This record gives sequence, C-alpha cells and structure tokens, in this order.
Amino acid sequence: MGRSRRTIPEELLLLALDPTTGTTAQPQSLDLGLAGAQLVELALAGRIAPDGDRIAVVHPRPTGDPTLDTALELLRRRGSPVRAVHWIGGPRLGLRQTYLAHLERCDMVHAVPGQMCGVLPTTRYQATDSAVSREIRARLDNAIRTGVPPDPRTAALASLAHAVGLGKHLYPGNEGRSSRSRLRDLIRYDPIGGLVAHAVMDVQNGVAVQPRRAPAQAAQARTASRGMARAGAR
Repeated sequence: MGRSRRTIPEELLLLALDPTTGTTAQPQSLDLGLAGAQLVELALAGRIAPDGDRIAVVHPRPTGDPTLDTALELLRRRGSPVRAVHWIGGPRLGLRQTYLAHLERCDMVHAVPGQMCGVLPTTRYQATDSAVSREIRARLDNAIRTGVPPDPRTAALASLAHAVGLGKHLYPGNEGRSSRSRLRDLIRYDPIGGLVAHAVMDVQNGVAVQPRRAPAQAAQARTASRGMARAGAR
C-alpha cells in the first residue's frame, strides 16, 4: 500500500481535528473509531473479510503501512475469526496518539507545543495542508447533499464519523440536524463499514458481550422465552 492514498484512519482523525484549538473532537470514542477504521482499511486492502459478525484474516501479507500491519499481525495471531466488538473494545486504546504521531511522521500534521495555565506542557496539532482536510470534508458534504451513493471509502468514513459522534462537530446546531441524519443514513452503502460502525456503537453502549442477532433469531428467542414463562406458570 503506497502513500498515494490516505487511509481511512488517517482521514477520520483529520476530520476530528479542530483547526482552531488543535485538539480532536470526541477523544474517548475516537480511539474506538480508529480501531474500527483499521478493520475497514484492511478489508478494502483484501487482508481481512467479515465472517458473520466476526473478522477473519484471509491474506496476511503486510500492507506496508506500519500501523495497519501491527493490527493485521495481532489479528493473525488470534488464529481464528474475532468478533468485531471484541477487537474494537480490546486493550488497544491510545490509537489517537499513535495516529497523531503517524500523521506527523507523514508530514500531514505538525505539533505545536504549549502550556496549560502557564505550567503544564501541552501539544496541539495543526494540519500541514488544510486543503487535504477540506477535500475530505467536501466528499462527505457531497454525499450528503446529492444523495448519490458514495464510493465505499467515503461511505465507510461517513459511517465511522457518525459512530464516534463527529456529526455534531461537523454539522453543529439545529441547522445541521438534517445533515447529521443523512450522515447516519450513509451507513447502508458499505457493508463492512456498516458492520464496523455498529460494532463501535455497541462498544460505546456497553453491549459488546452478546452477539448481534438477526431479526428472525431474535423473534425465535423471544417466542421461546415466552413459552418457558408460560410453562413455569402452570
């Protein structure tokens, strides 16, 4: 994988970067979103594939991107398909700082040191080329405005932006309500992006323990539960 194309984790982080403050929006959920974005990028690169609500490695050859290859190797070591929610909610938090350092090495952002309250050292990040961030945002805006099905990368980016709560950052206030709704609707245009985005939201909502049931399975479970309750009442 060459550097001619930005990865989805890189684009998600650039979307979240506030050009005024130099900080990232939704910092807690962004780590989860970046873990999910790695899965989507690896799927688009043909290295992994969905297996129900699980992720399976189908081609372990490195991509050439060190951050993605670390994730790919961890998935390979699992030896069997892993549930997306377990992977995203696993002990790999800190991806935001990892990717900020990665973007700095790739000259996509530069660090601006500072101090909080004149004492505590802080670091803000500014995009090296603001045109890149504008182009990423324009792709989302175009997909929202036109209603034309976006390409898989843009659809996945939109799904993850919605999943981590960037909608209010990108389209704030009452005037942005319809845009936030359409951003959420873009989730249906990319199956792997939709799977991962739902997994990110499940982790945030604390429902990562039980596998997601299909509607028919859920209905069967409810029927069985009611039958057992009636039997116990006799």
